[in-house]
Amino acid sequence: MADGIAAFSAEQWDACAGDDNPFVSHAFLSALEDSGSAIAHTGWQAVPIAIDGADGAPAAILPAYAKSHSQGEYVFDHGWADAWERAGRSYYPKLQIAVPFSPVPGPRLLLRDPALALALIAAAEAVVQQNDLSSAHATFVEGAQLPLFEAAGWLIRADRQFHWFNNDYNDFNGFLEALSSRKRKAIRKERAAAREGLEFLHLTGADIQESHWDAFWHFYQDTGARKWGRPYLKRSFFTLLGQRMGEKVVLMLALRDGTPIAGALNLLGSDTLYGRYWGSSEEVPFLHFELCYYQAIDVAIERGLLRVEAGAQGEHKLARGYLPTPTFSAHYIPDPGFRRAVADYLEQERRMIAENIEALEEEAPYRKDASREELALHPERDRFPAG
Repeated sequence: MADGIAAFSAEQWDACAGDDNPFVSHAFLSALEDSGSAIAHTGWQAVPIAIDGADGAPAAILPAYAKSHSQGEYVFDHGWADAWERAGRSYYPKLQIAVPFSPVPGPRLLLRDPALALALIAAAEAVVQQNDLSSAHATFVEGAQLPLFEAAGWLIRADRQFHWFNNDYNDFNGFLEALSSRKRKAIRKERAAAREGLEFLHLTGADIQESHWDAFWHFYQDTGARKWGRPYLKRSFFTLLGQRMGEKVVLMLALRDGTPIAGALNLLGSDTLYGRYWGSSEEVPFLHFELCYYQAIDVAIERGLLRVEAGAQGEHKLARGYLPTPTFSAHYIPDPGFRRAVADYLEQERRMIAENIEALEEEAPYRKDASREELALHPERDRFPAG
């Protein structure tokens, strides 16, 4: 167990993390740490777990944190914590295998050597047992890694988000043609209303100046204060993000008379655009939809990306062409009685989530004559494991 992300070089870490998902990169996680956003003082003490290979370099890493609370996770276990505390036990600290403040599915087992996957999970279990922790939680586990946690006996939890899928559209109008006439007209009206009197910038890499980050920080603070009471991320995080991985950033700004009035921050993966933060200083009808959903689709089509993930929750995304898609987490609970109670709860919850997704799919805005294989059952879409 290492003392923070800084214990690893970017080369060592990224050799395990790969370059598909920007959130598990050394650049992103070290920016959270070095900015003071995810540190022990804020309840996110980085304790990455690593297994070295025959060459002495890390061959498998878990991005793990000792958590003293359950904030900033987007998989809510407050009820579990209350039950554990009522039983006279300490739920915190717990071991959190996650990307702080980021409800983004991705790899949680960072593997240069895939043969070490189960050993890495066993190492997390050993940390829990040796330190008498209540539990370990791997949140927003990508579908490809879920069977590994299942094989290790971890409990699986399900939720859902709304993701947009690119079916080889040539442009935004091509996407609109796949929708019902009524939804197509509604989106065109929303885009026209949102864009009236505004200009828009899409900035990446060296084009993002500190003045742009200053403007976005103002928007982020306003949204963060309303959502969480206080923003999770420090101002310096955004500067470090631009410096360390600016080529993975797409910062969208809406300007009125040359002055930014709203912004949306996105990160680029190998085949996915990830929408993260948004804010505005002026109320403009439908501007949130325009910046966060429609322009994200524009970017995905232009860059040939397979999907857009626009963050947690939000059934309003369905009418904008984003489909309900399951997300998963895995939980290690060594106490037999507590494990049984949580397992029973999760079984019921998974059934409810599956039923909810099925019902939402029936309300999808796509034409009824459109192929379900191409739309609701897109091959890139994560879904519940068989059985």
